[in-house]
Amino acid sequence: MTRTAPALVWSPCPDVNSAKALAHSLLDEHLIVCANIIPSVHSVFEWNGERGESAEVGLLVKTRLDQLEAVCHAIERLHPYDTPVAMGWKADAANTATLNWMAMMGGANEIGDG
Repeated sequence: MTRTAPALVWSPCPDVNSAKALAHSLLDEHLIVCANIIPSVHSVFEWNGERGESAEVGLLVKTRLDQLEAVCHAIERLHPYDTPVAMGWKADAANTATLNWMAMMGGANEIGDG
């Protein structure tokens, strides 16, 4: 039995279409079970020594902890930005229905808090 915890990954995208394309690619590769596309994110940042602001689209994906690095690497490979952000973390808690749903991902049998 595979036991692993749920995890999340955040990645801002330039527009809804690129976020959808990225989500579909991650689903096609069986790296995630779901993607939430947040249509309006205003980013304030420092880049190359200058301060900037940009309208972006947020992409939050649900995966398993054992897939976390693979998801971040896939985002880096598939993302339209030259230097995309892909930050992931273990989810400390989830309800039973969500854990059961995620257990189906990639042929895993069970998700625990391991």
